[in-house]
This record gives sequence, structure tokens and C-alpha cells, in this order.
Amino acid sequence: MDYDIDHGAPGAAPERKAGLGGEHDAMMRMFDEFKSANDERLDRLERRRGDVLLDEKIDRIDAAMDMQIRRLDDLALKQARPALDGTRRASLEGAAREHKSAFDAYVRGGDAGALRGLETKAMSIGSNPDGGYLVPPELEREIGQRLAAISPIRAIAAVREISSSIYKKPFMTAGPATGWVGETDARTQTASPTLDALSFPAMELYAMPAATATLLDDSAVNIDEWIASEVELTFAVQEGAAFVNGDGVNKPKGFLSYPTVANGSWSWGNLGTVASGAAGAFPASNASDVLVDLIYALKAGYRQNGNFVMNRKTQATIRKFKDGNGNYLWQPPAQAGGQASLMTFPLVEAEDMPDVAANALSVAFGDFKRGYLIVDRVGVRVLRDPYSAKPYVLFYTTKRVGGGVQDFDAIKLLSFG
Repeated sequence: MDYDIDHGAPGAAPERKAGLGGEHDAMMRMFDEFKSANDERLDRLERRRGDVLLDEKIDRIDAAMDMQIRRLDDLALKQARPALDGTRRASLEGAAREHKSAFDAYVRGGDAGALRGLETKAMSIGSNPDGGYLVPPELEREIGQRLAAISPIRAIAAVREISSSIYKKPFMTAGPATGWVGETDARTQTASPTLDALSFPAMELYAMPAATATLLDDSAVNIDEWIASEVELTFAVQEGAAFVNGDGVNKPKGFLSYPTVANGSWSWGNLGTVASGAAGAFPASNASDVLVDLIYALKAGYRQNGNFVMNRKTQATIRKFKDGNGNYLWQPPAQAGGQASLMTFPLVEAEDMPDVAANALSVAFGDFKRGYLIVDRVGVRVLRDPYSAKPYVLFYTTKRVGGGVQDFDAIKLLSFG
């Protein structure tokens, strides 16, 4: 039986869905069909009578659910994007309005005089004619909001804006000595705390969209909206890869790049791991037990804000797991625009996470708000280049981003070994 992804049900007549609600209803019907087919598959396996056609049907429904979830995410993203026109533009006053007008003249016609005068007046050291000009504040906010909506790790991590090239966060590796004493007992002098600092340098991330002269001459085209839409996907893809696997050289350091140790031997500076007990696979029996072990490897203070992070293939495997009562551990979003959940915890799909393989760290669980820090240097710059790719005009757009683990006790990893 072929599964009609566009229309939401097998063999159903074409039907137009009404926005997020319709797409969510279609996805819920897919999940019911998936559970029914998978239950039938498991029943036949228990009776040692496999069914190739049924397995293929489950795979098709599984793929259809993945596509439906992505469609829901896309619709939610489009509805969440704030408009740059209307009330926001009407609220711009004074210097902000002047900056926007000067930036528009620079992007459309290459007139940098007004922008240069503004940045000289502001004694700006963040940009110059060789390195580009700062975009208006509302465009910078628009880019940041779009990245938060489509970059999976940015959406769950802590984000801090900085004005310098590096952010240093102090922490105590050993606290002062403490103890209980009686009301009139002598107090001995306590030891001083031992302090260290984590450093998060901001690295340059760039995109280079191209425009035609016709587009730039068209006054009806919203240049701010165009630049934001052109750079958002490039920035999000590069960020997503770096926040997971980045080596820290000219890019943020991803949480999978830090040293790891078995969680029972955890120490500061390492991320704790829980072994699956099978090389490159979940255990053959009671496979979900290792997920329970992973959840409870995290301390209670972190666990209440925990998120699962894994890629699409790993999620497809876990989607078939059940608890002892026959209930599926993976659940679709409870409402349109929501997140899928695993064992009641939100599940974040990050395609840069590794597939399940021998010794791979394919599943992460933790409080990423406390565990991973992203630093954004204030200011997005644009350099107009009408010469390198005639007849197109290139816009070299840069922002500085850094990142790394800030609390090594807040993230745990599942190792398939």
C-alpha cells in the first residue's frame, strides 16, 4: 500500500489541509497507522512469521512521518517569523531610522558616505569600509530570531551577547571548606575557593548572497527581509555542525569534541557516557533500558529541563520502542508547532549527530541551557561587492559566533559500545 505523503492518508482522495492544524492532524493519523502496522509486525515476529510487505509498509509510514514533522516545523517557522514592516518600522526613530536609510542606500546603490559618517560619529570600532558596515539593529535581531527558530542547538542552549572578541566565565573547581559547629564552638579558618575560567572566543561566520541589479533597483523589494532570508539557512547549517562537532579551530567547539569518560568515573572537563552494552546497536532485549539509564545519569537539578538530541535515523529506530505496558516511548507533538517527545522529555532532531555505529555517541541528553553556551558578538556586517561576479552584486555578510560546554555535569551521552 502506497502512503500518500501530500494528502496524509493511504489511498485517500486529495484533500487540502488548513495550515498547522491540518498538517498536525495528518501527522497524528500517520502515527496511528504506524503504531497499528508496527504492532502487527511485532505480533508476526513473535509467531516467527515475518512479512516483508509489512516491513516495507512500516518503513514508508516512518518516512512519511519524518516528512510531515519537517512540514510542521517549516509552517511553524514561517508563522513565527516577525515582520520587518508595519509597526516595527513605524517605531524606528532618530538614529535608528537614519542608520536604516543609510544602509538601504549602501546596499542598493553602493553609496557608503552616509554609513561612513554615522559610524565615524558613533566612534565605531566594530567595522570599517574594508570589513563592511554594521546592519541596522532590527535586521540583526531578525537574523538572530530566525537562527533561534531553525538552528537546533541554538534553540535549546544558553545564548549570551558580547561586545568583545572573547567571553570568559569564571567557575570554582573547589569551594571553601564548610562544616557544622555548635553555637559556642571555635571556628577554624576555612580554605579559599579555587577559581578557574572558561574562555569562549567568537569566530567569524560568513555568507555571500548574490543579487541582480534589477532586484536592487526595485523599490518594492524589502532589502532587509531579503538579506535575512538569504543568510539564515547558511548560518544555521554552519552553526548546527559546529555546535555538535566543531573542533574549536576558527569555529565554536562542539559538545561531542570534548573528552568523555564513563559516567561512574566522571570528573570536571569531561562529559559522562552511558554504554549501550552492544557494539553499534541497542541491546537485543529491553532496548529502552539504556535510555532510562541515560536519563538518570543526570542529576535531578538538570534532569527537569532535559532534552534528547539525536539525528533522524536514530529517532526512527527509537520510534519503535515500547514500555512494559505496550505504550510507545516516542510520542508526536501534542499540538501544532510543538516538539516530539521521548519518555516525556522533548526530543530535538539535529542531523549533525552521528548515526548509530560502534562506539558512536549518537544520543545526548541534558539541560543544554546550563550545559552549552553560545556567544554572539554584537553586530552583523555587510560588505557590498559589485566587481567579483558581474553582473551580480555579492553581499559578504559576517557575524561572530562562539560556543562551548560551560557545565560538564549537565550533558550526558549514550555510547554504542
